[in-house]
Amino acid sequence: MKPRTLPRILAWLAVGCIFAPLLPGLVMMATPAMAPEIWQALWADNQWPVALRATLNSTVISVAGSQALCLVVLCGLWPGARWQRYTSQLPLLLALPHVAFASGFLFLFTDNGWLARWCGASFHLDENGIGLGILLALKESWFLLWIASTQLNYQTLSQQLTVAQSLGYGPLQSRIRVLVPQLLPRLKWALLAVVAYSLSVVDVAIILGPANPPTLAVLAWRGLNDTDPQRVAIGMLTSLLLVGLLGLFIVLGWSLWRLLRRTLGHFSGRRHHFNIQPLASGLGFIMTATGIAAMAMLALWSFADGWFYPAILPEAYAVSGWQTAEFTPLVTTLLLALASSLAGLLVIIAWLEGGNPRFDLWLALPLFLPALPLVAGQYRILLIVQQDGGWFGVIWSHLLWVVPYMLLVARPAWQQLDPRLVITARSFGWSSWKILCWVKLPLLARPMLAALAVGFSVSIAQYLPTLYAGAGRFTTVTTETVALSSGGDPQQQAIQALLQMLLPSIMFIITLQVSRLIGRYRQGLR
Repeated sequence: MKPRTLPRILAWLAVGCIFAPLLPGLVMMATPAMAPEIWQALWADNQWPVALRATLNSTVISVAGSQALCLVVLCGLWPGARWQRYTSQLPLLLALPHVAFASGFLFLFTDNGWLARWCGASFHLDENGIGLGILLALKESWFLLWIASTQLNYQTLSQQLTVAQSLGYGPLQSRIRVLVPQLLPRLKWALLAVVAYSLSVVDVAIILGPANPPTLAVLAWRGLNDTDPQRVAIGMLTSLLLVGLLGLFIVLGWSLWRLLRRTLGHFSGRRHHFNIQPLASGLGFIMTATGIAAMAMLALWSFADGWFYPAILPEAYAVSGWQTAEFTPLVTTLLLALASSLAGLLVIIAWLEGGNPRFDLWLALPLFLPALPLVAGQYRILLIVQQDGGWFGVIWSHLLWVVPYMLLVARPAWQQLDPRLVITARSFGWSSWKILCWVKLPLLARPMLAALAVGFSVSIAQYLPTLYAGAGRFTTVTTETVALSSGGDPQQQAIQALLQMLLPSIMFIITLQVSRLIGRYRQGLR
């Protein structure tokens, strides 16, 4: 057997086991489309037109808003000290899970939220998916800014901007002509992930979206949880509609990009020197302030001892809420996240060592597809092997989303590894395993730690896989927060949301400190 054959076999076996639900999930989703009576039952349901409108509203606001916020902040602040300061805040904002952010956002903007208490304004967030779209636009703009910060070549773009300004273009016009055309194609996969997530999100839509009728994703989720086989089939068909909507958004995005590229080709605007920096600074401040305010609302509610409308602040503060809080979900979440992230780390190392980079895009498919049919496929497989409701099944279900995100973080660093080091080690007669353990992994310890932290936070955020694979027997801080959002106990909801936010923050801090220690004692890794 060749030296690299065994790593390839292990990599493909691991990836095959994790991504096995893709095919049955897609088949289960497409099967109801062959039955005319299921289509008739769907059209007869008076909820789906309103649910479709709410889904389209929230998705358009999320995608267009996040992209607009990203481009405005980028064009106004990049490059410079202000951009560096803002990007230094992104890890904290990205560590804020969607469910925790939605809970804090809810306490800020609901009809009896803090802003309504402070200024007397009434915010109807759950109508037509508007509030859900605004929340997702804010959260996903931080994700797009983080991706953009890794895609910008400072030296090359700075030179091009200097040339554009020397030709008479103002700061905004030069960035529109130079920065935007080069950045948008590099953001295409991130934007596709934003579209797919906005269309299919369930947990955040339960907290902040319209209730009756809900979004299409929540409607599909309710159908899949029904005991009536016809309702289950309608839920699968609704999931198929979400995939169709994803295809429509892809075609629309491609058409808009062609139109934009043609427009930019004829765009002049040399005499206009509009300074976008104040607008970008203001938007950046509002975005960051909203995230911090959401965290502050969670903290205030967790220690509030009586906070009735219209009081701006709690009447008193106490730790009684924390004393009566349930911490079992915290322990369960910690164990699941540690197991999933460590298993995911082994899988991505095996794949990077023995897999084929050309198939990386296929491994990212779970990020671009609705989660509902995938978790249904996972649950079907777990029923066959009789592993539903157990630790192994839940950990395995998390890996379908943990592995793609970890690979997204680790792949660039792996590709930048100097091949001469491997060639030199092979000239000494070292085996592939020895090169991996003593050359590659020590050099890539810091990006692997970053991938571990990302996988840990992704596992914590999983809602649907935990519900389905766990068969309702596993309560995590995420499932508990979503359940409490409709239970009328804002204090316990805030506590669970804070715990959900606390775990990834601690993990990011630990991995950052370990990375600094590695950089201190291994100076060559800097």
